[in-house]
Amino acid sequence: MTRQVPISLTVNGERVEAQVLPRLNLADFLREHIELTGTHVGCEHGVCGACTVRIDGEIVRSCLVLAVQTHGASVQTIEGLSDSGEIADLQAAFRDRNALQCGFCTPGMLMAAQDLLISQPEPDRDRIREHLSGNYCRCTGYQAIVDAVETTARARIGRRP
Repeated sequence: MTRQVPISLTVNGERVEAQVLPRLNLADFLREHIELTGTHVGCEHGVCGACTVRIDGEIVRSCLVLAVQTHGASVQTIEGLSDSGEIADLQAAFRDRNALQCGFCTPGMLMAAQDLLISQPEPDRDRIREHLSGNYCRCTGYQAIVDAVETTARARIGRRP
């Protein structure tokens, strides 16, 4: 029988302590242990981007990170970014530009888009496409998603969308 390992981390600003199996990935920990289901599990190979979260300020694929690797770290999920209001304008742009349909990819897309807008406040459309290229969407065709990110970037720097 595999022994559980104690971990302590901060998730969306709240301290979390848990006992986990050493091979439990972060996506499953977030979804099953602390019931944050906004982080979706798609391919489980780090390719689709549905499980994107922030660890200590950097976006990562939570299906490729073991929960034990986050001991002592700060993890932010889509719930944290949404609840804090950090991405309210980006969420509104996704809604207004019809950049979400089934919604499965949306949390990961929002996480990746916010990461881009933090590091590069004025990205052009090619840069937006490049940064989001690791996030798959099977419904929207990406045009609306790029429009929403571009609209948000322009609004954040004070230009008209």
